[in-house]
Amino acid sequence: MAKLTVNGKEHEFQAEPATPLLWVLREQLQLTGTKYGCGIAQCGACTVHIDGVATRSCVRPLSSLKPEQEVVTIEGLSRNGTHPVQRAWRTLDVPQCGFCQSGMIMAVSALLKHKPQPTDAEIDAAITNICRCGTYNRVRAAIHWVARGNATRAERAVQPSEGSAA
Repeated sequence: MAKLTVNGKEHEFQAEPATPLLWVLREQLQLTGTKYGCGIAQCGACTVHIDGVATRSCVRPLSSLKPEQEVVTIEGLSRNGTHPVQRAWRTLDVPQCGFCQSGMIMAVSALLKHKPQPTDAEIDAAITNICRCGTYNRVRAAIHWVARGNATRAERAVQPSEGSAA
């Protein structure tokens, strides 16, 4: 029996040690927000966080993980889609088809955690995910939008005022 902590919850399941984390997440744990794109860690659709580091889950074997490591998927980034990067994606209409976007959001959120105000060069170095629709300019705009604090201001703007019905 294998054990993993995913999105703050400990899970036990049956899987071969060589099974890629992506398939454990999707098949055993039914967390299907993490996508299969290429299977060779090139596209980034399968990006999750392992101990806060953006990681391509399609090539990460279960045997390389320890039970105490924390895996976070797109489902665990926020309970209701209110993470600043998710708000930026909605506000700036970043996705087109959307297939790569869960991995892109996970990569961007890891970048912003470690570099809250990244330069364009740092964005280019860190965000190597592939978007077949070519939304790279909108992704970059969303990163800068969050870095400037707009997501926090947007959250305050949509909160109901005192005395109003929520």
